[in-house]
Amino acid sequence: MTNAVDAKPLFVTVGDNPARAFGMDAADRARALAVKAGVEPANGAQPGRTTIYADLNWTWDPEWLVTLARSPGAVLTKDGHPVLAHVPADGDAAAVISAMLAGGTYDGGSLDRLDADTAEVSYRKLRKRDRPFVMRLDPANPEPAERAAYDASYKGVTDILTLYLWRRLAFYLTRWAAQAGMSPNMVTGIGAALCLAAFVLFWNAWYWTGVLAGFGFMVLDTVDGKLARCTGQSSKWGNIFDHGVDLVHPPFWWWAWAEGLKLYGRPFEPVYEMLIIGAIVFGYVAQRVIEGLFMRRYGMHIHVWRRIDSQFRLITARRNPNMVILVFCLALGLPDLGIELVALWTILSLIFHAVRLAQANARADRGRPIVSWLG
Repeated sequence: MTNAVDAKPLFVTVGDNPARAFGMDAADRARALAVKAGVEPANGAQPGRTTIYADLNWTWDPEWLVTLARSPGAVLTKDGHPVLAHVPADGDAAAVISAMLAGGTYDGGSLDRLDADTAEVSYRKLRKRDRPFVMRLDPANPEPAERAAYDASYKGVTDILTLYLWRRLAFYLTRWAAQAGMSPNMVTGIGAALCLAAFVLFWNAWYWTGVLAGFGFMVLDTVDGKLARCTGQSSKWGNIFDHGVDLVHPPFWWWAWAEGLKLYGRPFEPVYEMLIIGAIVFGYVAQRVIEGLFMRRYGMHIHVWRRIDSQFRLITARRNPNMVILVFCLALGLPDLGIELVALWTILSLIFHAVRLAQANARADRGRPIVSWLG
């Protein structure tokens, strides 16, 4: 039997709200986010258990719930109103519940106040530092709350296309998928089919059609993760499925692109093609190994160590920046040059990351701390 002291905090919703954010009832979505934050939904307080109370008239970044779960005796306030409150075991929750139901301020209670307008939280998983959002959930217009939740789920450090080009498009697709009742794994499955289609199209030199299929996959690769985070539907196997496809497919795309040059009329010599693809695969795998080594030794992504690492992540030789190179060269009628430049950029990116790993190791060996500039 689990000791009450070591048990997860309970999560209890207060009030009612007919709003539907991302196609979900407000209470159901709050409970789903609570489960992902590591707390246990319940209908009410239980003896010997701490309890987090949540006002359903408000919506919040799940990171606040993670923070409150570690802070018994704290209340998150917005303009003085209690939004989330972690009441200690056998504590008196009457004052905070009353304030939530009345829509008033929390005055004179025993809980320590955490102001939503001044506190900052470091999102280690999303590689950013920001102030998590807290806002009213309006039943007549839930879109602002949905957009805030979507933006909060976005990685602060990623490639330039994901961060800027299709961010708005992916929001509406995420919203539509949620309202249609689609699961993140369904979106990942459609994306995987487009990924395979792009491989076949590249192989047969139907480059522009392949680019369209690839673009669709790349956008859906953003949508499935945002859908999972915004609806609390992320799962271990879904994460493996999504990241497994992401990790494996890029070298196959570049190989198919090189093979398609034969039908396009600009083929490589076999040995030269092998060298080009070999350089890409070696550079890609080696960069992943470097990232893994950095993560294992320092407990964080190499891309968040210093500002320059985060800036280089925008353009480093991953799938999306490489596609920019290929599309640019394809527009010039030189798809062969495109794959050559991808190979060159992959090796240059590998050199950059290898140097950064060596610099971090040298700094650590001198006894100096390796910490992220994001905090």
